[in-house]
Amino acid sequence: MALTRRTLLASAAAAPLVPLATQASAGGHAAAPTQKARTFTVGDFAVTTLLAGTGQRDEPQGTFGMNVSAEEFARVSEENFISAETYQGFFNPVVVQTGSETILFDTGLPGDGVPSALAEVGLSPADITHVVLTHMHPDHIGGMTGDAGEVYTNASYVTGRREYDFWTGQGAGNRIFDMMAQKVTPFAEKMRFLDEGGEVRPGITAMGAFGHTPGHMVYMLDSGDAQLLITADMANHHVWSLANPDWEVRFDGDKAAAAGTRRRILTMLAEERIPMVGYHMPFPAAGYVETRGDGFHWVPVTYQMTPA
Repeated sequence: MALTRRTLLASAAAAPLVPLATQASAGGHAAAPTQKARTFTVGDFAVTTLLAGTGQRDEPQGTFGMNVSAEEFARVSEENFISAETYQGFFNPVVVQTGSETILFDTGLPGDGVPSALAEVGLSPADITHVVLTHMHPDHIGGMTGDAGEVYTNASYVTGRREYDFWTGQGAGNRIFDMMAQKVTPFAEKMRFLDEGGEVRPGITAMGAFGHTPGHMVYMLDSGDAQLLITADMANHHVWSLANPDWEVRFDGDKAAAAGTRRRILTMLAEERIPMVGYHMPFPAAGYVETRGDGFHWVPVTYQMTPA
């Protein structure tokens, strides 16, 4: 039988409906599944991405592709099957379990975003042995404290020396300095400072990825014969930043340096076929990079790195 739109619709009408969720919303529609964590295997490490927040935003070119025309932005968006008028934002920090440590990379904004995602894999803030801060933007340090004070009470802290020194040198009145005074500097005695090439622990190495902020770091995981790069905010959208690394992003402090960092690191990932986790990639935020023309292409994970 010829496969046409009419025959497809007829077949669908005859088929039983499979619910997307077991719980209905108040409006009578099926509620969307609420998975907030996805675990991957990297050698002997268990790497879990945490969906700490997601939501729709309007006017994406106010944030991405600020140095290209509206026509080019619309054309590239259409070619990649996404709207140029609105977008879905994601925030996906990472927890790495090495067998002896449980290491959280960044804490999100204040609230239960990260703790509730941790709970999906049976973890609580008290289980975290180390908190690594990739940089000092509010959505990375805001969850260091809550209404009851310090959230990760059993953890020691790790961050880049260059990032910490820059922001603490800005003085009162600077937005990030003031937030660090509440969230980070009170715990300086529990903090270890890394330079490029420094190790959080064997198999987790800091790499400079400056530009988004003056001391922004990414972290290479290396266990057994497997690697994965935690890229934090190196690229903030799979099309408008990663695929087009020269497009300016509003949140990049030094836009030229950030673009250079993206090209350097994405080229390495593509050439060496190393997977990455990007904090603002679509959840579960893990994937691969391939070259495409003068830019790159995001290849999301399917079943790679799935725990046995």
